Amino acid sequence: MARISRHDLQVDAALDRFITEEVIPGTGVAPDHFWRGFSDLVRDLAPENHALLAKRDDLQHRIDSWHKAHQGASIQSQKAFLEDIGYLLPEGGAFAIETKNVDAEIAQVAGPQLVVPVTNARYALNAANARWGSLYDCLYGTDAMGSPPPAGPYERGRGARVIARTRVFLDEAFPIDGASHADVRRYQIKDGKLLVDDMPLLQPEKLAGYRGNPRAPDSILLCNNGLHVELVFDRAHFIGSRDQALLADVVIESAVSAIMDCEDSVACVDAEDKITAYRNWLGLMKGNLTAELEKGGKTILRRLNDDRTFLSPSGEPLQLKGRALLWIRNVGHLMTTPAICDASGKEIPEGLMDAMVTVLIAMHDLRKTEGIRNSRLGSVYVVKPKMHGPEEVAFTDRIFTRVESALGLPQHTVKLGVMDEERRTTVNLKECIRAARHRVAFINTGFLDRTGDEIHTSMEAGPFSRKDFIKRKSWITAYENLNVDIGLECGLRGKAQIGKGMWAAPDMMAAMLEQKIDHPKSGANCAWVPSPTAATLHALHYHRINVFAVQERLAQGGRRAHVEALLDIPVAAFRMWNEAQIIREIENNAQGILGYVVRWIDQGIGCSKVPDINNVGLMEDRATLRISSQHIANWLHHGICTPSQVMDVMKRMAVIVDGQNTGDPNYRPMSPDYTLSTAFQTACDLVFKGREQPNGYTEPLLHAARLKVKAGN
Repeated sequence: MARISRHDLQVDAALDRFITEEVIPGTGVAPDHFWRGFSDLVRDLAPENHALLAKRDDLQHRIDSWHKAHQGASIQSQKAFLEDIGYLLPEGGAFAIETKNVDAEIAQVAGPQLVVPVTNARYALNAANARWGSLYDCLYGTDAMGSPPPAGPYERGRGARVIARTRVFLDEAFPIDGASHADVRRYQIKDGKLLVDDMPLLQPEKLAGYRGNPRAPDSILLCNNGLHVELVFDRAHFIGSRDQALLADVVIESAVSAIMDCEDSVACVDAEDKITAYRNWLGLMKGNLTAELEKGGKTILRRLNDDRTFLSPSGEPLQLKGRALLWIRNVGHLMTTPAICDASGKEIPEGLMDAMVTVLIAMHDLRKTEGIRNSRLGSVYVVKPKMHGPEEVAFTDRIFTRVESALGLPQHTVKLGVMDEERRTTVNLKECIRAARHRVAFINTGFLDRTGDEIHTSMEAGPFSRKDFIKRKSWITAYENLNVDIGLECGLRGKAQIGKGMWAAPDMMAAMLEQKIDHPKSGANCAWVPSPTAATLHALHYHRINVFAVQERLAQGGRRAHVEALLDIPVAAFRMWNEAQIIREIENNAQGILGYVVRWIDQGIGCSKVPDINNVGLMEDRATLRISSQHIANWLHHGICTPSQVMDVMKRMAVIVDGQNTGDPNYRPMSPDYTLSTAFQTACDLVFKGREQPNGYTEPLLHAARLKVKAGN
């Protein structure tokens, strides 16, 4: 590929052109200054990056050797060993994070959080615009009320059920003194108060604003637990015209924040892919990103929503954000990128490139004083995944200090999200937060990656339980609790987000409404959802649960999960599995692996709704791939299954996956000649070479295979 020399960096020509011609203008940063700072960053920090990865390998080798020699050892002996090798570090004294200039969406409002691949402009826009969603639409168009939506035109009977269900929500969140919203005929603003058929709200302070004539408003804005709800009135609307109060819709504040992902949900393997990701992030930060889509036979141009304007109860102008507060998730420390090489021709760490370029792009937002803005307090929000322990968090902190210096930004402009998804981070979480205490604005749990790392780290401890049973083991409760407990102990309440993981079944909203309320109940002030619709429905949970009150009770109650519970490795206590159970477990894993990998390798799709073995669509990304491949690798290693059994299952599942994708014109079948399918061979490598992969990560094999396919080989 053509390369441009920039201060000892050999930059892909297309990437160089994109940064120099599209990104840098308008930032106030001179091109030569940017490239010099970037070159210095790589020269000084790439060796440390490599050294940290070498330490991961060394620790893993020691842990493998210890488990081989100490089968069935006690938790206390395991703990003593981990302390001895410097894996488990001493916990320091009390402290509180010192992060400043954190926007309200992060610090003060609890609500749903979307995660989407930034490479897809339409998805990115949908997520950014998911700050507000129609509760009517989401209840009608999903199984949230217990049955799927009917085909065809609007069905008035179902619509009546939606309206009744919404009135119940309004009664719960905004009760009226002596009446129900189901019976109301008129809403009006009088003397700065909301009157509902001349009766006040039980909590009058929940009125936040209105639009139009106060005696017959176009809409009324309410607020409960920090989240807004807009009642929209329209006598010309097909629903409003039949409603006794003319209520046409209930629009609720939904995705308060969203993560634009450069990592697990994308398939970026070269400069071309990275430019796509960076260009969409640039459009979001400039506020001019658009995407066309076909809907109802028409072409629709989607763009970022404007802010929403109201009048306060006293009649003063009131403006609310029309978009989610956006994070950008960089890649971790592991991978290098062919997009830029150093002076010796070696690929540079991709994480260094992400840090430098995504923050440079965010400067377009920082320089704004009006219009579509992301941060109103002058911050850039970066989630950093897959860090192993406090050393790697401290290294990330130094990366962003260097980036800020190179770009002329005040120190700690970049706020950091710490993904608690690796075992070494979990057991040292307090010290991880301390290592970046001036930046931390987000911590969260990620069960899938965390389980994948648990399996790989403890590969030699024995065969792991079946996946459904791993979730029921004591370590997972300790893991989820400890994340909240440590976050509160380190002063994140009112300053930062404490998050929980993804609901992976986007078509199962009734089940989500039943189960995902556990996340706000746990004290988490954000939790991941797979779609804007899911965000709107999950927002109902935050109206029922005052998360900050939960956090206060937890902090005062003194609950503290302990590291010993985390070291209770979820290996199978009894191995009384018959062959049918073993094969079924392998089939379930293989189905997800193949369904995801074939799209990743052949089409560059990094996040898919993949039908499982029961044809239930589940969101799959590299985290789900990691746990599934490591689980089979563990069973192979301990003789629970044989290579021939696994290969037989892989081939049978490939035929099923091929059948599930017959409607995709871009799909390349893996069968019947499996040797010709790079995707099938890569899926097998992820399993059969799973023990060899660094920390069980899937990226090295995926990237190599995708590059091969892109090259036409």
